[in-house]
Amino acid sequence: MSAEGIVGWDIGGAHLKAASLSQGGVVLHVVQLPCPLWQGLKHLDGALDEALRQLPAAVSCHAVTMTGELVDLFASRAAGVRALIERLSRRLPAASMRIYAGDAGLVAAEQAITIADQVASANWMATAAFLAPLIPQGLLVDIGSTTTDVIAVRGIVRARGRNDHQRMVADELVYTGVVRTPVMAVAQRLPFDGEWLQPMAEHFASMADVYRLTRQLPEHADQMPAADNAGKSMAESARRLARMLGRDAESAPLTSWQRAAEYIAEVQQMRIFDACARVLSRSVLDHEAALIGAGVGRFLVPNLAHRLGRPCVDFSAFVDCHPDAKDWAAACAPAIAVAKLAGRSAGCG
Repeated sequence: MSAEGIVGWDIGGAHLKAASLSQGGVVLHVVQLPCPLWQGLKHLDGALDEALRQLPAAVSCHAVTMTGELVDLFASRAAGVRALIERLSRRLPAASMRIYAGDAGLVAAEQAITIADQVASANWMATAAFLAPLIPQGLLVDIGSTTTDVIAVRGIVRARGRNDHQRMVADELVYTGVVRTPVMAVAQRLPFDGEWLQPMAEHFASMADVYRLTRQLPEHADQMPAADNAGKSMAESARRLARMLGRDAESAPLTSWQRAAEYIAEVQQMRIFDACARVLSRSVLDHEAALIGAGVGRFLVPNLAHRLGRPCVDFSAFVDCHPDAKDWAAACAPAIAVAKLAGRSAGCG
């Protein structure tokens, strides 16, 4: 298929991501929009409308991958896959829409509904399958707002798991991210004012607050409301983190909250490091295999690679991008990947 007019979609539970390719496969435009799907399908409708407004009107193929079927709006993942495909079919021409189904590849919407278990949460595999013919070997580390994927690629996708449960067991899916993950899910205790303190089991602060305090979070990365629906300044992040310890931010200098954030960030990064080390211990990859960083949290990958004694490559190195789209291309890797896979396939019609 010609790459002209291809749009890749990644329908998540919290964000909608889309990418358009030019003739020749250059990434021209990438968009990520907040989409709190657990609050209702109307949020998907609104995000789709806005994305379609920003993307080219002439599209020969819409290639779709998803993880949004997992939200508790749906009774089951299969029900979620069906509901999302039906909703997409109202806005995207059926003849030009293909759904990514993992090992089954890109299939028509009607077939996708019958193999929902292969469609569900397959966006990680789209990214890895796109990379497979482009590199001799590598470890894909896609750190997003909510989850982290750790996938070995060598000729083919060398993952042990295929669904979320299998991948969690194998440490190929780590449910931690740099934006939406609650602090209480990361650190069971942290040092503060000379004591070990256990954070409250309350969603008072998220990892977006932590990485704002460490000055690492990209400005565009956090598109969701803060836990208290307040602002996102460093002082407001410190206030939310202080509440996790039963304190007010004014009770200690800002540097104390920054040191606490650094510790929490280290705990999270060690969890991802452990997953990388476990996958690498299977000896599928040689020692010189690089870590390939993707997602809004890929700013963590160079340090992970350094600790593991391996090189690091940004996902954007594998795609031709308009300069304005380069950063978002790496942040929205599955949307890029599924569009590229459609470009390699026989067509949408």
